[in-house]
Amino acid sequence: MINPYYLQLIILVGINTIMATSLNLIIGYTGQLSLGHAAFMSLGAYSAALVTLHFNFPFFVSLLCGALFATIFGVIIGIPTLKLKGDYLAIATLGFGEIVRIVCLNLEITGGAVGLRGIPKKTTLLWVVLAVLFTVFILNRIIKSRIGRAFIAIREDETAADAMGINTTYYKTLCFGVGAFFAGLGGGLFAHYMRFLHPNSFGFMRSIEHLCMVVLGGLGNMWGAFVGATLLTVIPELLRTVADLRLLIYGAVLILMMRVRPQGILGQLEAGSSSGVKLNLQQFFSNFKSRLKGSSDDA
Repeated sequence: MINPYYLQLIILVGINTIMATSLNLIIGYTGQLSLGHAAFMSLGAYSAALVTLHFNFPFFVSLLCGALFATIFGVIIGIPTLKLKGDYLAIATLGFGEIVRIVCLNLEITGGAVGLRGIPKKTTLLWVVLAVLFTVFILNRIIKSRIGRAFIAIREDETAADAMGINTTYYKTLCFGVGAFFAGLGGGLFAHYMRFLHPNSFGFMRSIEHLCMVVLGGLGNMWGAFVGATLLTVIPELLRTVADLRLLIYGAVLILMMRVRPQGILGQLEAGSSSGVKLNLQQFFSNFKSRLKGSSDDA
């Protein structure tokens, strides 16, 4: 009863909501600047698709396998990289994302540069709605629990949290693992809806899109991630009628929004300051710009 075009848009909004809310747990609530979230999405997508293709498992089992596979890598990567802070952590996670993309681009089991084809289309609107509700419910329960308070304490002042007896390394790794689990879940839904996977679909720009959704909606706000995911999924589709000016208008809307309301659309609806995360974002991009300028001067 729903137009196929609008159905696809709704499903993509749901998948992006899962990605944005899981990234919001890492960046907005724990204050860890990650630019490799698309890598966990790709790990979940490829592993879920391969399990379905080679073992013909039920869809729920394939999604669970993809999410758990992404979780394992989230913990493995989180243990060494989470000792870094600020822009160094961002660069480390960015490097991890590129490593995953290049590996998938050269593996025969993932289809290499041709891509992985023939994935059965099992993702429906019902599955996406259930996955979104499950994600929001679990993350909301985590945030309101003792673990969530530890996450927020690390975001506000990691040194003070450590002095108060909070095992910051453990909780940061746990946060990365939980975020990777739900990113893998979103990847599994994406794979079984698009029916085709290519490593370039999970590059650096995919991570930046998820980051923009979180920042636009409001750091440290679960509903903000939903609003940001909805807007940044729908706006590009609304601008298809002005294809020549599409990217220009899209970028101008983001810049205007950040100028008018830098804390995000719903950034002030929940307690807790996320100024430290914004400072990390500003510091990362300013340092990245200065390094590019320095390398060009040397050349």
